[in-house]
Amino acid sequence: MSHVVLYGDSIFDNASYVGRGEEMLSKLRARLPGGHQASLRAVDGAVIEGVARQLQSLPEGATHIVISAGGNDALRYAPVLLQGARSMPDAVGKIADLQDDFRTKYRLMLDAAQRHGLPLALCTIYDVQLPDPTQRRLAATALCVLNDVITREAVRRKLPIIDLRVIFDDPGDWANSIEPSGQGGAKMAEAITSMLARHDFSGFSGVYTH
Repeated sequence: MSHVVLYGDSIFDNASYVGRGEEMLSKLRARLPGGHQASLRAVDGAVIEGVARQLQSLPEGATHIVISAGGNDALRYAPVLLQGARSMPDAVGKIADLQDDFRTKYRLMLDAAQRHGLPLALCTIYDVQLPDPTQRRLAATALCVLNDVITREAVRRKLPIIDLRVIFDDPGDWANSIEPSGQGGAKMAEAITSMLARHDFSGFSGVYTH
């Protein structure tokens, strides 16, 4: 019997944005086979360094860890995208600096997660639905840089990836511009249960979308 524990931010801890019974944890529990368990340690608003602290708490009997983190760090980086730049190299250099900072924090978080010695899966950061088309386009481009860190680390550490960029493909998947709806939570729950059933964690990565 598996006991999967969700760590991260409001991608998993989305009860404040959806109706009762529509939160991610309820969607996941409803899809797990009988006798299997799911616990929530994710906290709305958490950044990567906060997730590392969450990982200090592991429920008894936990068998798998799933992490969705980095979106709030991306929001903190957003002002940089609105700054002027002297040249293209200057603009790219600023984005590269953000990627370096993100990589350092993300690696430390993964180190903390892997110290538990349990099977671990990572989620990418999905594209946010900002109302302004220009800002939405800039955000999607910047998130590619951060998601590159996530996917590279997953492959390097031989961890499965739950690709939220692909899963969230319908306007109904969002409760607002940045939070998952009940529909989006159901799609994530389906991907997680599929990953738990199909991935054997025998030393290779893989991408799951349903």
